[in-house]
Amino acid sequence: MSVVICAYTTSRWEQLRAAVKSVLEQDPPPHEIVVVIDHCPRLEEWARETFPASGVHVVTNDAAPGLSGARNSGTAHSWGDVIVFLDDDAVAMPGWLAAHARHYANPDVLGVGGLVVPAWEDHVPRWFPSEFGWVVGCSYVGQPAETAPVRNPIGANMSFRRPAIEAVGGFAQSLGRVGTSPVGCEETELSIRVTATHPDAHILHEPNAQVRHQVPSERGTWSYFRRRCWAEGRSKARVSRLAASRVALASERAYVRNILPDGVRRYLVEARRTRDLAHLLRAWAICAGLALTTAGYCAGQVGQFWRSNLEAGYRSRNRGMGSR
Repeated sequence: MSVVICAYTTSRWEQLRAAVKSVLEQDPPPHEIVVVIDHCPRLEEWARETFPASGVHVVTNDAAPGLSGARNSGTAHSWGDVIVFLDDDAVAMPGWLAAHARHYANPDVLGVGGLVVPAWEDHVPRWFPSEFGWVVGCSYVGQPAETAPVRNPIGANMSFRRPAIEAVGGFAQSLGRVGTSPVGCEETELSIRVTATHPDAHILHEPNAQVRHQVPSERGTWSYFRRRCWAEGRSKARVSRLAASRVALASERAYVRNILPDGVRRYLVEARRTRDLAHLLRAWAICAGLALTTAGYCAGQVGQFWRSNLEAGYRSRNRGMGSR
């Protein structure tokens, strides 16, 4: 088991140190810990001064800037049979690594995702619905409560067999966060490609593999919620283009059909029973979040349509010029 932690900013230095410490304390320990510094020379200097004394390898992201490139670099610079990814602002709970590891005794398991518990820097906003935990990079209502197959894990806490990652060429560098941009879905797209090459294999959700994920105060604002939902829709549009759309959005269809309507009904019932406005606000936030995500998806699809047509026209004109 190789644990890869990607970092890109000095503002998370103390959180990165806490993440590394939580992995060093795992029992049994990992084969190695690889910290990937994503194009931040000052942070890399600090990391190289601090971590090697603990046996932690510090490497530079020698791929494209961003989380996908950093994860690909971490995979390339590690040696384990299984690559475990932990966010730099997450802390692994006791038993985390063992909970990942035990599933790899089954050769049909290609990947494992764990529970991501939010650690809010400030209080949880009264209007924030637990169905939208993914907005802040955490687990959400709708995920399995027990060990079960899933389409993809949450990126803050996931692992894959090395050969499965390498066989599909790693994470798509056209997806994923670059700096603070609220985009994602690179783990979704990778999971779809990985399972497509092994139809009889699967990825598991393991609730006992737990991490606590820092949620800064700015992520508890309506403006961040709005931007993140819009960006998620655009990211899903990109994924649906890279993968078969029916496979790419299968989990989202079930989530929209079942989880979100149940959440709205539950909050409305609680609002009537308790006369607490917060429940009404959460029901409204679900509706608004769905609308924003859908609008982002539609905008992404339209943008891709026009880009494809422009590229096709450009190639056609070039061929015509070549023939003359």
